[in-house]
Amino acid sequence: QVSLVESGGGLVQAGGSLRLSCAASGRTFSGYSIGWLRQAPRKEREFVAAINWTGASTSYADSVKGRFTISRQYAKNTVYLQMNNLKPEDTAVYYCAAARSAAHTMGVVGNDYWGQGTQVTVSA
Repeated sequence: QVSLVESGGGLVQAGGSLRLSCAASGRTFSGYSIGWLRQAPRKEREFVAAINWTGASTSYADSVKGRFTISRQYAKNTVYLQMNNLKPEDTAVYYCAAARSAAHTMGVVGNDYWGQGTQVTVSA
């Protein structure tokens, strides 16, 4: 059974940092990009960042460029999202997803697998 499990969410003050983890299991994700998406209350789900299978290609939403970094650790089949200089507007449920696509084309639709999400709350 394929699963993506997120962890690392929590409550942090503005300017602080968090590192989210997405642990993948149940199949090989060779050829898959893994991405992070988020959904804030009363808002549409939006793309945050993605990384391709080799780790050579990454993509970021403009709103997080320079603050968030996505990386991949193959030995643990895990993808990380390092979030620095967090802002209240980053508050959302963060989901990881997997798709057979390039990192720069990954979005909120067309993903093959989804995690359950982890809450990130940034206080002012």
